[in-house]
Amino acid sequence: MKSALFVWRHVVASLALGWTAAVLAQAPAPTSMPPPADVQAPDAAAAAAAASASATSTLRPSADGTAIIDRRSKLAWARCVEGMHWNGKTCTGQRQLFERAEATAVAQARAKAEGLRWRLPRVNELRRLVDKKANPPGIPPLLFPAAPFGMHWTSTANIKNFSNNQYNYTNMTQGNAGVTGSRLTALDGWAVDMETAQGSGDVPRSTKLPVRLVRLATEHD
Repeated sequence: MKSALFVWRHVVASLALGWTAAVLAQAPAPTSMPPPADVQAPDAAAAAAAASASATSTLRPSADGTAIIDRRSKLAWARCVEGMHWNGKTCTGQRQLFERAEATAVAQARAKAEGLRWRLPRVNELRRLVDKKANPPGIPPLLFPAAPFGMHWTSTANIKNFSNNQYNYTNMTQGNAGVTGSRLTALDGWAVDMETAQGSGDVPRSTKLPVRLVRLATEHD
């Protein structure tokens, strides 16, 4: 009797082991756990960098690196503001500040010296250099290293219509007394904030601001 009970227990144990093995064989393989948040951070940073790069995808350095070519507008931008120089890696030196008339003279002098038609940019041209999707917004630092922020001069002038009444205080202080009729005078200039891309047309022409020149791109760029 005792031998039969032992055999019965052995059979039950064998059946239980066989059932457990079958269940384990049919169970799906364990899936890998997702990486922690700090491991995924580089992917997010790469995506942000790609988005920033796409915003400036039309811009590329010139062959000698001294200019940035906008393939869409066919313009070549000076990589450094006036007073600074490209050394092959970055812009060095000290930026210079100019009144509006001085800025125009600097552009003419550089155009004559280099035989290229450098000029002051127009408002809409300069505004397009600002990447407003970047964090923080501004001019792309990899393309324009050591770039100063704040307002920069443009070639756009703010024309005002004055009536030359000799009894008008403004005309007397500007030496316009005794002249009849009306006069168009460019008293103020337009400048662009290189952090926000906002243009302002009421900047006094005597204000000293940085200058970034532009010209048409050439086949040698």
